[in-house]
Amino acid sequence: MNDNPNPLSLMKKYMLWLIAASFALTSYATTPDWNKMADGMVQALIKNFWGPSFEGHPNRYYFNYKSHLADLTTEHYWPQAHAMDVIVDAYMRTQDQQYRDLYPLWWTGAPTFNFARRSKGAWWNPYVDDMEWMALAQIRMFESTGNRIFISKAREIFDEWIWPTWGPEDEAPWYGGITWKTDVNKSKNACSNGPAAIIAARIYRFYDQAGFMHGKEKDAYLNEAIQIYGWLRKHLFDASTGAVRDNMNKTGRVDPAVYTYNQGTFIGAAHELYLITGDRQYLEDAVKAGYYVMKEMTKANGGVLTNAPGGDGGLFHGIFFRYFVKLANEKTLSLATRKDFHQFLTHSATVMAQEGIHPTTMLYGGKWREAPAEGTPVSLTAHLSGCMLMEAMCVLEPLE
Repeated sequence: MNDNPNPLSLMKKYMLWLIAASFALTSYATTPDWNKMADGMVQALIKNFWGPSFEGHPNRYYFNYKSHLADLTTEHYWPQAHAMDVIVDAYMRTQDQQYRDLYPLWWTGAPTFNFARRSKGAWWNPYVDDMEWMALAQIRMFESTGNRIFISKAREIFDEWIWPTWGPEDEAPWYGGITWKTDVNKSKNACSNGPAAIIAARIYRFYDQAGFMHGKEKDAYLNEAIQIYGWLRKHLFDASTGAVRDNMNKTGRVDPAVYTYNQGTFIGAAHELYLITGDRQYLEDAVKAGYYVMKEMTKANGGVLTNAPGGDGGLFHGIFFRYFVKLANEKTLSLATRKDFHQFLTHSATVMAQEGIHPTTMLYGGKWREAPAEGTPVSLTAHLSGCMLMEAMCVLEPLE
């Protein structure tokens, strides 16, 4: 696993970007108050998307797909997990009971309004990655409260519906991998493997705290996390550039498309395994994936990522920032690398805060330099990405 060039050599390639970003930051008169920004945006999330906030929907414990009741569909399951993740962010940051009070309501509503719930179980969905996001949110609900019901459900989802889609290991051309969708024959995607590795690693990490006494033993989850990550790295990660390709289909063809959320969960999985094992190859992989986003995915939009005003893609950048900030806080990285990551996060968040978020409604519509007009419906997915970046800035640790 030594095919990665030294991450320090990459920094020369980003010198021009860093100079440009530093210059851009000086054009803003003040640094935003990140806690106030995050507070305003999570309150906007509850006011504009949480079902019971609207008259006539007292028991709709579900985040609407668009603000102002513009879209009441329940055809979008996976954004529910990311909305709950933002609520968890807010609770962990403030310890405000109003956020914790939403936990049991969401835990009841999310499976109730799951469009695909079948006899297999209320949390089941044909999209394996959708179930993974639900499991990840519930692990964080456990992490923030100590309530075992959440991580127990996450473990059940993983053991019964996610891990069984692995492989077969002896079947060409995949030789492993977590399936993306149960009714699509053997499509092995980055979006199903990165999150699965994170789930397994986190169940391992919290196994003793959760008091698990039955079922698979603790070490089995670490072994599964390593297997999943190893498959992802071998088949979809380009070690020469840091790009994470989208999927391998049933013929063995690798789709070369690169999306920020796949970069993010690859970073998250690599970082989790580094923290557990101490193997710096995982850390080097994560750094490479982070630099790829900074170098290759900001060229078209003045040093920030692309606009993403809705749809599934509205969530992609937020997922990336959720995992990238953890890497930026990693103290064993070189100071130069941490500075690069801090610079990118700060530049991105400042542009969004100063130009993309409406100063009154605190809604973000997915366009970095254009706030949504007051009264215009906003996509849940886009607003969540904004929330996740503001929350990331609240936990970004100062450089030493």
